[in-house]
Amino acid sequence: MVKKFFAEFLATAILVLTGCGAAMAFTFAGWAGTPAATVGIAFAFGISIVIIAYTVGPISGGHANPAVSFAKALNKEISWKEFGVYVCGQIIGAFFGSLLLAMVMWAWKTGVSGANNLYSGALAANVDNKMFMRVMLSTMAEMGLTFLFVFAVLGITSKKEWSALAGIAIGLVLFAVHIVGIPLTGTSVNPARALSALVFSMFDGQAVGTKALTLIPTIVGPFMGSFAAWSAFHGFFGKKEAK
Repeated sequence: MVKKFFAEFLATAILVLTGCGAAMAFTFAGWAGTPAATVGIAFAFGISIVIIAYTVGPISGGHANPAVSFAKALNKEISWKEFGVYVCGQIIGAFFGSLLLAMVMWAWKTGVSGANNLYSGALAANVDNKMFMRVMLSTMAEMGLTFLFVFAVLGITSKKEWSALAGIAIGLVLFAVHIVGIPLTGTSVNPARALSALVFSMFDGQAVGTKALTLIPTIVGPFMGSFAAWSAFHGFFGKKEAK
């Protein structure tokens, strides 16, 4: 029952972070209300279900929605006790995801996030008194984005019967991660790619010290997110559970 609670907590948090995060990203990019934004947001919500289905789906069903859980309870697929646990997890997970997005919105409105990006706009200029906050928030954002991606990869590749669709599913998840992340951090989720891009970008004459600060969000953040994803997945599917 505890695992089901946390599964629904995580499922709903993923739904909010991916779908509502995409809506925020399009707002940051100035595309709010455009057809591209509408399609992108809808696509992000859909992809969040792909992430949920392949990861926490085997634990709780991945409802991420009290209305779905209510129908499952009426259909006697889950008990009413489970329904209560599911709804509590879903509500708390939704608030957790919204809290994280509210922090990003606050950073953007107060100028901590730079022009269109949590760190690139700031690091393109001289270091100022908001640099620490920019780097910290960027690292948190990269950690969250990498968590979503790696958690989905671990789930999608965990069963041989899903191997035929694994490539497509992982590609769609990465697409959704970039929809959310590009206006925020430029989206690294890949330390190797970020490092190589940083090295060659130094040829544009910008200060090496200023450029090097991007290593913290784009390298440290993804490793932290990867470790968090492994920890969460291992918590749901430990060796004893598998046996």
